[in-house]
Amino acid sequence: MALAKKAKKKKHDEHIDESWLVPYADILTLLLAVFIILFASSSIDQDKLQRMSAVFNQVFDGGTSFLEQPSPVETPNAESDKTPQQIQQNSAYLKDQQELAEIKDSVENFIAVHEMEGQFATEMTDEGLLVTIRDSILFDSGKATIKPEYKPIAKELADVLVSDPARNIVITGHTDNVPAGPAFSSNFELSGMRAINFLNILLISNSKLDPTNFSFKGYGENRAIAPNDTAEGRAKNRRVEVLILPFVTEDGSEAKSTQ
Repeated sequence: MALAKKAKKKKHDEHIDESWLVPYADILTLLLAVFIILFASSSIDQDKLQRMSAVFNQVFDGGTSFLEQPSPVETPNAESDKTPQQIQQNSAYLKDQQELAEIKDSVENFIAVHEMEGQFATEMTDEGLLVTIRDSILFDSGKATIKPEYKPIAKELADVLVSDPARNIVITGHTDNVPAGPAFSSNFELSGMRAINFLNILLISNSKLDPTNFSFKGYGENRAIAPNDTAEGRAKNRRVEVLILPFVTEDGSEAKSTQ
């Protein structure tokens, strides 16, 4: 009798090892976290950072996320770094500069109307709005008395200088290096008297100008803006300057009077 063949047992399908999926999933999660962190950190929206922080706290179950801290990336908007006081001071300075620019426009319109571009000049400086007048249209050589034909022009300029609130204004006289002559002891005296006489014309011309806001200086030949070795250079140095002062400096502090 033949022995029955023993049935062969079928081999079970080999079991596939899937243990690698766990660290792989962890790596993907960490990569996703890195990308989200990079994206969130590059944004200046703090609300977005807070929302991202809340999500990460839920995913990783607890703990204080560093995303809850302010973004280390500097904001491109410098205004957001300023205190309310600094912003207010900056606004006051810009407003003051705008008002000076408007006065400058008025003076330039006055110059254009009278076709006196060669005798007047305006310039915004660190000290304020500077109006320069060639003394040849105001005074005869070696004299400090304003020519009668130019008094009406001085009166019109006085109207332009009226402002509310009133600004401090400094009138300064300058000469060339030619001796003042017998009427004055020095060019200092000549330049000072020219500044005083021009200041008086302005005050007489308009009662709205307060004398307490005005002052005068005389520098003689010591603040030359051109060489004195030519007639053209000496003509540029003989001048009267009207400096209209600002109320506020660039750092927001009250401007100091140069009186």
